Amino acid sequence: MAEDFDLPKGDLMRGKRGVVMGVANNNSIAWGIAAQLAAQGAEMAFTYQGEALERRVRPLAESIGVKLLIPADVSDEASMEAAFAAVKAEFGTIDFLVHAIAFSDKNELKGSLVENTTKANFLRSMEISAWSFIEASRRAAELMPNGGSLICLTYLGSERVIPNYNVMGVAKAALEAATRYIARDLGPKQIRVNAISAGPMRTLSLAGISGGRAMIGKGRSWSPLREDTSMEGIAGCALWLLSALGRSTTGEVIHVDAGFHIVGLPDEEAEGIGG
Repeated sequence: MAEDFDLPKGDLMRGKRGVVMGVANNNSIAWGIAAQLAAQGAEMAFTYQGEALERRVRPLAESIGVKLLIPADVSDEASMEAAFAAVKAEFGTIDFLVHAIAFSDKNELKGSLVENTTKANFLRSMEISAWSFIEASRRAAELMPNGGSLICLTYLGSERVIPNYNVMGVAKAALEAATRYIARDLGPKQIRVNAISAGPMRTLSLAGISGGRAMIGKGRSWSPLREDTSMEGIAGCALWLLSALGRSTTGEVIHVDAGFHIVGLPDEEAEGIGG
């Protein structure tokens, strides 16, 4: 279990089934969300890519009663087809999907976007980080005859220029736009689609960004709450969006970053500005 953060228990997701894509280890946001969903009674399938990730993910899955682990390469259409066929065979229908998958070559996440980004990495970053949510949404929607809820994970670098985020920021901007269009398309089927914009946390994704660790300290000192982004906050937001509590909310990007996104200048930098 996730012993490093609090998991309020209850029945908000009792009888609900879904798919969580992107659990990497016990520090990943997808894991925090999955653990909270399990604490509220959800039944889940996890997807993973490759044997190395399976070895990390399987003990976590077993600790919260997840029995269905499915290989899925989001860049391979046949793999995605097989993964969702396995979900259908096991569950029949589902109620939710968590998409927590992104990728870019870390060697291109530094310096200049203009000078350092190759066409090949741009296209791969867009495919894995944005297109995969569109494809997963389409396949998940086919298993949601009674409606449901989809969420993906994004970051403030989609809206503002963040040093060393570069093409990942462009891909996240595409992901957020896709969220709105998917919400429009699936709304008539009573499927809600939202994104969570989480603040920096100590994850494998952050480790791939040059200077990423320093972003956590800046987030703490600049944010109105003067605190780190918490896993409890992100998991709680996901629970709201995926449960009946999130009814009538769709097409939104919800910031869970201790308020960092509202700050133009921190107080100490703003001294002397104005009249």
